[in-house]
Amino acid sequence: MSHAEKATIFNKNEAKVNWHDKALWYVREKRDNAAHGVKEWEYLRDLASAIKANVLSDLDTYLVEFEANALKNGIKIHWASDAEEHNAIIGKILDDNKAEKVVKSKSMLTEECHLNPYLEAKGIEVVDTDLGEYIVQIAKETPSHIVLPAIHKTKEEVDELFQEHLGTKPSNGNPEYLTNEARKHLRGKFLKADVAITGVNFAIADTGGFVVCTNEGNADMGSHLANVHIASMGIEKIIPKEAHLGIFLRLLARSATGQPITTYSSHFNKPAEGKEMHIVIVDNGRTEQLSREDFRASLHCIRCGACMNTCPIYRRSGGHSYDATIPGPIGSILSPGKDLTKHSSLPFASTLCGSCSNVCPVKINIHEQLYKWRQIIVKDIKQPMVKKSILKIAASVLAKPKIYDFAGKSARFMLKHAPRFMIYNKLNAWGKARELPEIKNENFDQWYKINRKK
Repeated sequence: MSHAEKATIFNKNEAKVNWHDKALWYVREKRDNAAHGVKEWEYLRDLASAIKANVLSDLDTYLVEFEANALKNGIKIHWASDAEEHNAIIGKILDDNKAEKVVKSKSMLTEECHLNPYLEAKGIEVVDTDLGEYIVQIAKETPSHIVLPAIHKTKEEVDELFQEHLGTKPSNGNPEYLTNEARKHLRGKFLKADVAITGVNFAIADTGGFVVCTNEGNADMGSHLANVHIASMGIEKIIPKEAHLGIFLRLLARSATGQPITTYSSHFNKPAEGKEMHIVIVDNGRTEQLSREDFRASLHCIRCGACMNTCPIYRRSGGHSYDATIPGPIGSILSPGKDLTKHSSLPFASTLCGSCSNVCPVKINIHEQLYKWRQIIVKDIKQPMVKKSILKIAASVLAKPKIYDFAGKSARFMLKHAPRFMIYNKLNAWGKARELPEIKNENFDQWYKINRKK
């Protein structure tokens, strides 16, 4: 199904859609307040964008530097060209350590590689320990947001899930009670885990270390208690120097949730004595995206989710309507590069308002890239005849002022005088969920001619 078809399903529950919209806009407003509190905010964005551009222009050098320094620190480095190789590498590490139980902290890369089902098929217990990730895991769903994985779930729905899977008492969606019950359940998983798997927020070339940012401390719990720590890292996660880290940490949390900084910014530089630390460095289509001049800046992304929180389409269509690991505006740029046919509807799931670009902490020109994908898609992917016909008619009308003026007058007359069924029908997709705006007697051109001499 296309994005529009999946969004239609999500929109059937109007109350939930309104709640989803308001919840995400609340996070957007927190982001604005946090950003306005930093006088040098725009300077930080410029710096972060320039650092990321520099990294992408010399990515191979930085990756080799990172590997050399990590190896000196006693970290084992693995290279994976795609998701299949990534999963196979992790599977072998688990086999070598006779691991049966794994705890994971949030990692969109492992979601992208479908690691959980791969390990579960091998008989390995995998538990996502981020609360939002754990909620969607027991619901047998995928995350709908990269920072707020269960934002599509109400607290009452979580209450019912916990009653079914954890045996909790009905609490009418009491967040404190549900969180405490999850904490008690997950504590045992941490204590019994053989291996901990985390993502990587930032990998530092000049030290060979990496940083994982969480608000719950679950990455620390897992990595410190288990004998083996595996970190999954996309090749674009590199920054050149440890001195650059403060720039990104100041931008990340403020953009994601409106916090000054994430509660835990955990630095991993070498394994503890008697333990193992592995980093799996993954391409999985990133090099191909890097080769696309118009779209390479999408690899600047630090996965803050700000573009999702502000996007009017995402807020009212839900993350699952994108049918992609990374939803929202940034996902609508990344996904077509992997499968243009499957994801051809995503670049059209945008108003091109530019709000996503305005809030992006690393200044990715998201709305411009969406427009460029549209141009590619209409050339390479066969479009519905109805859509092509309507656009041809619209082009003809817009190109001829007299026809445009006549069409405008006709539309205003119909909206004021025609029976409702002639306006609100299957041909009027806009009118399915909203009233059309009130139409005045004149258009701007007429108003201007009357008032320009006053």
